[in-house]
Amino acid sequence: MSASLRSDTQRADDTFLRDIWYFALPSAELGRGALRSKTLLGEPVLFGRDDSGAVFAMRDICPHRGIPLSDGRFDQGEVECCYHGWRFGTDGRCTAIPSLTTDQAMDVDKIRVRTYPVVDRHGAIWIYMPADPRSIAEPAVPPPVLPDVTSRAPGLVQRMSFPCHIDHAVIGLMDPAHGPFVHTSWWWRSRKSIHEKAKRFGPVDLGFAMLRHQPSSNSAAYRLLGGAPTTEIRFHLPGIRVEDIEIGRHRVCGLTAVTPVDATTTEIHQLMFWSIPWLSVLRPVLAPFVRRFLAQDRDVVVRQQRGLAHNPTLMLINDADVQAKWYFRLKKAYAAWRADGVPFENPVRETTLRWRS
Repeated sequence: MSASLRSDTQRADDTFLRDIWYFALPSAELGRGALRSKTLLGEPVLFGRDDSGAVFAMRDICPHRGIPLSDGRFDQGEVECCYHGWRFGTDGRCTAIPSLTTDQAMDVDKIRVRTYPVVDRHGAIWIYMPADPRSIAEPAVPPPVLPDVTSRAPGLVQRMSFPCHIDHAVIGLMDPAHGPFVHTSWWWRSRKSIHEKAKRFGPVDLGFAMLRHQPSSNSAAYRLLGGAPTTEIRFHLPGIRVEDIEIGRHRVCGLTAVTPVDATTTEIHQLMFWSIPWLSVLRPVLAPFVRRFLAQDRDVVVRQQRGLAHNPTLMLINDADVQAKWYFRLKKAYAAWRADGVPFENPVRETTLRWRS
């Protein structure tokens, strides 16, 4: 009784990792009974939260005539399409087609909208993006696990869009040598403060870490925390940077999440968590600083696009660019595991890297 009109096209090689968890949006941006549409990895995704607080995600396209489901409404625990009133449960199963008459036999239950695994933790909604859109298998890896302080609501949340592929956003944010040139500020550092640094690195789950150390003497912002802070900076695939700062019994955690919208647009979220009470008082002051820091990274990426438009051959040097090299090797190893079954082996080995910044 039904016909299928195919509008799918073969997905181009966008080099995005799949079969892995991505940061989708801050938890606070999705209230109960609300719907929120986003494009992630070039795919339209509809997020919702039911009256019990549970989060769900489904493809934001009605299988009937292709209109976005986000143009409809969330009613009594079901998504209703605005075009013909087709309804879908949060599991993606069609529950009603209003145009059917009582004598028309059609197994509505067999009609499905693609759904995605999602979890709500660490102040964020995380989504698992499978390589096979028809897959119903369990996620290949667990969702990210962050420091205990992230069980609190984030004290600060900032978002910014970068006009570039995720690879350029990731390696730009982890680049240790650009600080004195891109982030020149009285409250951070200047070109005059450049000096040699040596940091110990080692492998972690799906990534690597700058092992715990005292912050560099030319990083003025750490002095605001008082005491003798130590920090460990971890990077995990596909684009998660976690800075875990300890000051005595207190903790500050910065989560930077890099999520591709499509091949030329990437979304950056910065979440800050802390157990220091007086930092909450400084939130109105901290927010502009964090936004300014992200804007400096974005602005240099905007400039970079003028050169990348000519498809130049790029260079990565030792030791300042070794983290970027690790990122590409990690991506390659993970993609090979998911595509060909080659056992994933972390290519990072414990070592000391040296550079001037």
